[in-house]
Amino acid sequence: MTQETYDLIAIGTGSAASSVITRCAEAGWRVAVIDEREFGGTCALRGCDPKKVLAGAAELIDWNERMQGKGIQGQATINWSELMAFKRTFTESIPRASEDQFKQAGMDTFHGKASFVDEDHIQVGEEVLHGKHILIATGARPASLEIEGSEHLIYSDDFLDLEQLPDRLVLVGGGYIAFEFAHIAARAGTEVHILHRSEQPLKSFDAELVESLLQKSKEIGIHVHLNAEVKSIRQEGNAYVVHGTRNGADHQWQCGLVVHGAGRVPNVDGLELEKANVSYSKKGITVNEYLQSDSNPRVYAAGDVTDTKGLPLTPLAGQESRAVSFNLLEGNQHKPNYKVMPSIVFTVPALGAVGMSTEQAKKEGYEVQVNDMSKWYTYKRTHEKFAMAKVVIDKSTGRILGAHVLGSKTEELINLFAMAIQFNLTIDQLNTMNFAYPTAASDLGSLI
Repeated sequence: MTQETYDLIAIGTGSAASSVITRCAEAGWRVAVIDEREFGGTCALRGCDPKKVLAGAAELIDWNERMQGKGIQGQATINWSELMAFKRTFTESIPRASEDQFKQAGMDTFHGKASFVDEDHIQVGEEVLHGKHILIATGARPASLEIEGSEHLIYSDDFLDLEQLPDRLVLVGGGYIAFEFAHIAARAGTEVHILHRSEQPLKSFDAELVESLLQKSKEIGIHVHLNAEVKSIRQEGNAYVVHGTRNGADHQWQCGLVVHGAGRVPNVDGLELEKANVSYSKKGITVNEYLQSDSNPRVYAAGDVTDTKGLPLTPLAGQESRAVSFNLLEGNQHKPNYKVMPSIVFTVPALGAVGMSTEQAKKEGYEVQVNDMSKWYTYKRTHEKFAMAKVVIDKSTGRILGAHVLGSKTEELINLFAMAIQFNLTIDQLNTMNFAYPTAASDLGSLI
C-alpha cells in the first residue's frame, strides 16, 4: 500500500469538479482526480448532452407531423440504431480526452471507488492518498425504490445506450427524466406509459402549463397514469409485468422495459463520510455558504451531492465549482449565486421555469401576465397548438420576478427572462431593446 500527498484530491470529474481541478492545477497545486466511472461526468456522458441529441430527433418528428398538408409531405421516422450511433459521436471521445487533458495539466488520475480512511486520507483501490484539501463532486444517483423486483428496472444511463427500443415502455415516476424519455420514445414509435404516484407530475413547474403538456403527451400516444403506485415488477420471458394500483384499484402493465424515472438522490454511498467527520443530510453533504463542509474544514463539496439552495442543474454545479476554486485558492470569499436558476424539461414542446412561481406570486399579490401564444405568428407558422407563457411582474418597480413557458421557443425565452431577473432589468428597459424580427425574442414586449 502506497501513500502520496496532494494539495487537492477531487472525487468526481463532471461539471462540479471541472473548474476546481483546472484552476488549482494552473495555480501549481498537486492534484489527484478520482472517478469510479468514465471521466467526464453525468451531463456530458449519460445525461443532458446525449439526451438532447435524442430530443432533437423527437423535435424533427413533431415538426414533420404538425406540418403535414401545409407544404410538407411524407412521414419522417426515427431509425433508433442510427440515432444512437449519432449520439455516440458526442460521447465516445470524452473519457479519453478528459483524462488526457487532466494529465497534460499535471494531474494524477485514478480509476476506482473512492472512500475516506480518515479526515484527510482517501483510499482508491490499493492506494491511500493524503489530501490537504478534498473536493467531493460525486453528483447524484437514482433514488432507491422499495419495489419488489426493482432489480428489473433500467436507469437513465441504460436508456441512453439502448440498441433498440421495445414496443411498449413503462416509466416509473413523473419527473424530468420520465417525461423527457417518454417524448423521445413515443416519437420513435414506442407505446409509452408513465406511472406517477401522486395527482401532480412535474411539481416544480406551473400546474396549468403541466396540464397542457399532459394534453400534448396524450395526443402523441403517451399514457400518463396518475395516482399509480408500483408494487412489484415481474419478468415473464422477454417481457415484464408491472403490478400496482391506479386510483386505489389493482392494475398491471405489460412492457418490454421498465425505466426508473422517479428522481435522484445525492451520491454519497460508499464514501465512508463518517470516518472523515463529514456531515450530510438526505439532501446531501452539509456545507457553509462557501461550500466548505460544516464539520471537516479540509473538505469542500459542489454540485448535486451538496445540501444547498441550488437546484440539481449543470449550470449550478459549474457555478459552485467556480466558487470552490476561488475559495481554495484565495480563502473563503466567494458564494455561489442562487438568485436565478432557470430549468427546462426537454419534452416536445419544452416546459421551462425561472424565478418566482405563479402560486407564490398570487400569495404575495404580484401580477401574473398570462398569454396563450398558440395564435401568435412565431408558433402559428409551424402549426403549434401548445404555446403559453406566464410572467410574474412587480408593478411597483417594473421588474420581472418569474417566468413560466411552454412551447418550442422555451429555451430562448426562459434564458431572456433569467437574464432580466439576474440584472434587475425593468419592463421599460426591455421594451427599448431592438430584437431581430421575427423571432421569439421579438415577442418579449408582448409578454410583459
